[in-house]
Amino acid sequence: MKPTIYLATQNKHKIEEIKDLLGDLFDIHTVFELGLSIEIPETGHTLQENARQKAEYIAEHFQVTCLSDDSGLEVNALGGRPGVYSARYAGEPKDDAANVDKLLFELSDSEERSARFVTVLTLHHQGQYVSFEGEVLGDIVREPRGKQGFGYDPVFQPLGNDRTFAEMSMAEKNALAHRARAMQKFKSFLAETDFLGF
Repeated sequence: MKPTIYLATQNKHKIEEIKDLLGDLFDIHTVFELGLSIEIPETGHTLQENARQKAEYIAEHFQVTCLSDDSGLEVNALGGRPGVYSARYAGEPKDDAANVDKLLFELSDSEERSARFVTVLTLHHQGQYVSFEGEVLGDIVREPRGKQGFGYDPVFQPLGNDRTFAEMSMAEKNALAHRARAMQKFKSFLAETDFLGF
């Protein structure tokens, strides 16, 4: 029998990507199935703090094994912004298009467009947690391209590619992306340990 895991995110795009990356390793559920009607807290000052906070919140409130994800875009010309504030860069409520517009406006006079996407995954199980980080380097293009993906995908072009993440299929993106790299570390950890007791 596959172990049950709950995903500590209310972002339907993240849920879709994580399910694709995990395959049939787990019996995967979402916080929507727990009847959660409030937003999961994200008050940390780093991606690591937010990922842990989200996993702990769900695991402890509902007594379940939980996997959380916190991701951010760090742009060198902006001193690492938007970083931990990526999802709300243009303010509340969260708005991907407004975030992209703000980012492009701030970079409009900049030739320096290098950036990195970072994901931190945190697994919380029976009072213990472990985290995994993945990153991908790239550049911010001058205007949005592509219709796939979400967030900053239309303006992030990974190094060595001539397409943005939004111009790639999910399979192509998941072969390169930050979340996939963190997930590979997570899977390797599970294969090498008995953290979940299987």
